[in-house]
Amino acid sequence: MRSVALLGLAGGIAALTYFGAAQFITTGPVDNAVVEQPARTAEPPRASGRYRVLGVGDIMMGSDWPNDGLDPRITPGSDPAAVIGQELVELFRGGDVVFGNFEGTLHTSSAGAKQCGNPALCFVFRSPPFHAEYLRRAGFTLVSNANNHSRDFGEGGRAETYRNLTNAGLATAGADGEGTRIAVQTLPDGTRFSLIAFGHNPGLLQVSDYGRLTELVRQASARSDVVVVSCHIGAEGAARDRITRAPEVFVGEQRGDPFRFARTAVDAGADIVFCHGPHIPRAIEVYKNRFIAYSLGNFWTYGRFNVRETAGLAPIADLEVNRQGELVSARIVSARQERPGGPTHDSSNAAAQRIAVLTARDFPETGTTVAADGTVSWRRD
Repeated sequence: MRSVALLGLAGGIAALTYFGAAQFITTGPVDNAVVEQPARTAEPPRASGRYRVLGVGDIMMGSDWPNDGLDPRITPGSDPAAVIGQELVELFRGGDVVFGNFEGTLHTSSAGAKQCGNPALCFVFRSPPFHAEYLRRAGFTLVSNANNHSRDFGEGGRAETYRNLTNAGLATAGADGEGTRIAVQTLPDGTRFSLIAFGHNPGLLQVSDYGRLTELVRQASARSDVVVVSCHIGAEGAARDRITRAPEVFVGEQRGDPFRFARTAVDAGADIVFCHGPHIPRAIEVYKNRFIAYSLGNFWTYGRFNVRETAGLAPIADLEVNRQGELVSARIVSARQERPGGPTHDSSNAAAQRIAVLTARDFPETGTTVAADGTVSWRRD
């Protein structure tokens, strides 16, 4: 195991050291702590200047609010492979950058809990702080907390969630606040990956503010080699699987235009766009040799989430990019959830095959295709 020292430094920078090679993550101030970083899976070396990036959708591993709905298998210090299987853990630990959207809050306070008028449409999520460290041990490195549940316990709960994620060694982009808009993960060779996260709720960078999107992508490009943009965007539900290329509305909320958002991000200089929010997979696209996932659906959603039919498909984007962020290769790895939830590898490749159908329907002009085994092909610009 490799030790990682997290030290609170001026300007909100935390230093992580791997056998003498420093990584830096842009965060808010963090407490002094020492944690263990899981060893990465031994694999044949990739070509110099090429990096493996993995991305998944929504993560909420169990909530204890207002009633106990936690997964009893997830305990402090327990092995993530006991829940998601060794195959997925090895996949994640083989990545240089592993992204997910943490949908909920991490703390123990009951202050500021959201009041729900309609429990069929409104949920409040609170998870124990150790879930952050559990995610890191599962292999995650880069996390968005910009979504419609990050403020379930007000600004205090959002700030505590951000603190717990960053204290665990996860580069985290969250609220539209000083020090929380852009996260940076620096690899041992000095290559820097930045993350900017957008949503449609108060306190977040807004998915419909295209000028701000362009501005922040350019800022991130100036401080990193590869820019990843996260977007919690789009209407929810099995019937909302189409990229309409128009603004989407759900339960009276403006949920943004995923197509315009993703294309604007890439035009501004983003290299990877990982969207989530509809709770089902949607199409993918390779645009200007950059990868866009329009919805990675549910990935690790325990208890209260619907995981029936396509909502139970949990695709994993497995990408290889060069130092300029250009896509070198891509595949969709299939996982699946069954109630109460928690992904496992799916050898039937159902998620990849579903995305293949959606991509052929929604982007026939782009040349982006997904084979039955998940391999992605595209027309190179």
